[in-house]
Amino acid sequence: MPDVACLGLLIADLFGSPLDAVPSQGDLSLIDKYLLTVGGCAANTAVDLVRLGRTSSVLGKIGEDQFGDFVLKELRRRGVDPTFVNRSSTHPTSFTYIMNVRGQDRRYIHCSGANAHFSLADIDLKALDGVRALYIGGYFGLPSFDTVQLARLFRDARQRGLMTLLDVVIPAGTKPSIEGLREVLSLTDAFLPNNDEARVLTGRDDPREQSEFFAAMNPSCTVVITMGRSGALARRGSEVLRAGAFKVDSIDESGGGDAFDAGFIVGQLEGWTLEESLRFASAAGASCTRAMGCHDGVFTFDEARDFISLNPLEISRIA
Repeated sequence: MPDVACLGLLIADLFGSPLDAVPSQGDLSLIDKYLLTVGGCAANTAVDLVRLGRTSSVLGKIGEDQFGDFVLKELRRRGVDPTFVNRSSTHPTSFTYIMNVRGQDRRYIHCSGANAHFSLADIDLKALDGVRALYIGGYFGLPSFDTVQLARLFRDARQRGLMTLLDVVIPAGTKPSIEGLREVLSLTDAFLPNNDEARVLTGRDDPREQSEFFAAMNPSCTVVITMGRSGALARRGSEVLRAGAFKVDSIDESGGGDAFDAGFIVGQLEGWTLEESLRFASAAGASCTRAMGCHDGVFTFDEARDFISLNPLEISRIA
């Protein structure tokens, strides 16, 4: 049985090597290479968990099409169990083109496809048998999977003794209901938004204040706010830690947050302290950015431990 079941966004991702500039209307820009791979928060974290020495499965929805066939084949090739992935005959596999422009943040062109129609009704709860943790990747990018359904799933998972972890994405121009999230967080062991997502949800800019906001909903929930190159902040009860970021030769920052989550999950499964888990997660997230795409740069478990031993990371206790 897998250590971790990763539920959420499953996507066929197409990456292009960096452009010097966004092409003007009617212009043709050339790239050196491209990469078609499996993506989406749930798939990325599942693949990264395997790279870090854990076993994983995915739960989600894809189309009965060529991209869907590719997603399943790629998941299996990378060691992830896709047995409980649901296939739709009416909706296409989700697809994203990731545009990289030198010196600028990534741009995404996305078709939601089958992800938009994935719900609790698509899940076979046998997928949780023997699993140690349930991770939700890309929540709020699953519009048919409301917070009532997620709370029901988390309640079932906790009754089975599973650790529950939640990560979100917030589509541009939307603001999810805090009241709906409140019940979910009461059933969540670790909440892992980034600083921008936390800002939308809380209306606050400071990551420490953001973590206080979420912790007030469930004081026993570990809250980790990631901030890209600015590091991360973690809160567990009265313990608050602020971590910097490891420096690596970064090529593509896609998937760094998902790799961070995978590293944090590994730390929790290992029984490490919050500081140890935060350091390992930071190393995993940084390593992801060393290659194009979301997986190929991610450290193995031993590589991450060796990297950490050679590269000190400042983590300060601020409470």
